[in-house]
Amino acid sequence: MFHKLKSIFSNLQFQKLFVYGFGQLFNLVTPLLIVPYIVGICGEENFGKVAVGMALSFFLIVFIDYGSDLVGVREISINRNNNEALQKIVMISYMSRFLILLFILLFSVGLFLTIPYFKAEKTLFLFGLPILIGQFLNPTWFLQGVENVRWITFSNIISKIIYLLGVFLMVKSASDYIYVNFLWGLGMILANTLMLILIFKKHSFSFYSVTTVEITKFLKNDFSMFSSQIFVALQLNTPVMVLSFFGNNLMAGQYKIVEQIIVIFKTYIFLFFNYVFPKVCYLLERNPTKGIRNWQLYNGFNFVFVLFGMLLFYFFSYDVVSYFNPTNRYVLSSLLNVAILIPILLAVSIPLKQLVLGWNYKRFYVRITSVMVILNLLAIIIILPYYKVYGVFYSLIASEVLMILFYLICIRKKLFFKENA
Repeated sequence: MFHKLKSIFSNLQFQKLFVYGFGQLFNLVTPLLIVPYIVGICGEENFGKVAVGMALSFFLIVFIDYGSDLVGVREISINRNNNEALQKIVMISYMSRFLILLFILLFSVGLFLTIPYFKAEKTLFLFGLPILIGQFLNPTWFLQGVENVRWITFSNIISKIIYLLGVFLMVKSASDYIYVNFLWGLGMILANTLMLILIFKKHSFSFYSVTTVEITKFLKNDFSMFSSQIFVALQLNTPVMVLSFFGNNLMAGQYKIVEQIIVIFKTYIFLFFNYVFPKVCYLLERNPTKGIRNWQLYNGFNFVFVLFGMLLFYFFSYDVVSYFNPTNRYVLSSLLNVAILIPILLAVSIPLKQLVLGWNYKRFYVRITSVMVILNLLAIIIILPYYKVYGVFYSLIASEVLMILFYLICIRKKLFFKENA
């Protein structure tokens, strides 16, 4: 028994998972520390404003990433042993995305200074722009591809510590809510700049001019995956903006408090996807049978963990929402009991998404994601007057159920064949 445990703990993959999990613990703990503090100091309505500003920045991040979190990871993973190819991928990606960053920053400033809805809180929205700069610098996609989880962990810890300290030091009154998103972006910029420097030194990368042809080719080749991610970002970030625009900031704040509770597990699921995805892509390419076994093992344990966590949230929902200092605790408790279905469904749909992308069904993924997100947003707008915040969660749950069904339809033949090979 001792030797078996020793072999498990000495396994390189287990060690990577442990290090990665330790780093992501900061992503899970940060909301538990920050949200009660912000709600207590600034109130639910101002917290709703912060949530809208951050949601908008996170939506614009998709343009900055331009599919690097999926296509980039896959390309880095496949070429991990070819340093020359890695340098070319990195340089073309960053130069192309830099042009996108400049355009998005100029567009955003114009939007915030002219459109009445944004102009009313222009300082808040302008202070969210550092998030875009920080994401542009973010080399996590590269580190995921080469499976350097230590540096991902290190970067994440630095970023979150800067954010936490900044909020606790600068947010002292209700009007200080405008600084929250700025501090998030500042942490990203400092941490990601350091990681980029270390990457260039370790891999002996050098700067060189990227041609217009290479940039054009990059933008053209990755456009379909990028466009699909726009719809994913819409699904993740627009509900709180829709609530604010068609409802009010209090409703947005209530939604965000409940969403911030379940986002602990949603974040865990997405980060788990990021950790496993490069390995799944690599094994499906080189050893499909082993790839399926690894996929089943990792995601099976992951589903059980998420299910157990959601059951705890269900039985202790009132105590959970009370921790976040809201005034409408019974309402939020009832909302949480509905919302816990979302992480459970994500723990099924995200693993299926790994296989869809790992087997390179990009066209199917783009089409089905686009259609489902549009239908989801329309459903939210239609049922919002009748079901208020509940309507958002009902729509998101229905969307995830349909995504699971469509993913299974797409991969059923290949998955069945691989499992019985």
